[in-house]
Amino acid sequence: MTLREEVTAYVGLGANLGDPVATLRLALDRLARAPGILGLRVSGFYRSAPVDAGGPWYCNAVAEVRTTLTAPALLDWLQFLELAAGRERPYRNAPRTLDLDLLLYGSARIDSPALTVPHPRWRERAFVLRPLQELDRARVDDAALAAVADQAIERLP
Repeated sequence: MTLREEVTAYVGLGANLGDPVATLRLALDRLARAPGILGLRVSGFYRSAPVDAGGPWYCNAVAEVRTTLTAPALLDWLQFLELAAGRERPYRNAPRTLDLDLLLYGSARIDSPALTVPHPRWRERAFVLRPLQELDRARVDDAALAAVADQAIERLP
């Protein structure tokens, strides 16, 4: 379903199985070409230690998406891309081939069984805050970054 007006949304991307960098690039390419996506800007890629999970380190990024899709329709597209990348959900926070989270959707506040926006933990994760700050410094202040300074993360070249 599409809206008549354009909305700016932010999507968190992560992967720690297979070839994470290649997986994120493919997902971004597919997302950019999705119906209802008008534009896409992407942060740099980061390598980060798992938070509240095990497994290998992650490759992460954040995408700023200009869209006419509704939030539920955008979430459906993100979940389709996860499945296309072989995403399985054997247990909570399991290692994954691709994880796409709808972090922010304009100024919307959504709390439904299928979707919570803003993402409930977006301000608690360095792997979200560091790349998001690259795209929109006004959304991430120094205090927010200081609060996650103990989380291991490095920007990839």
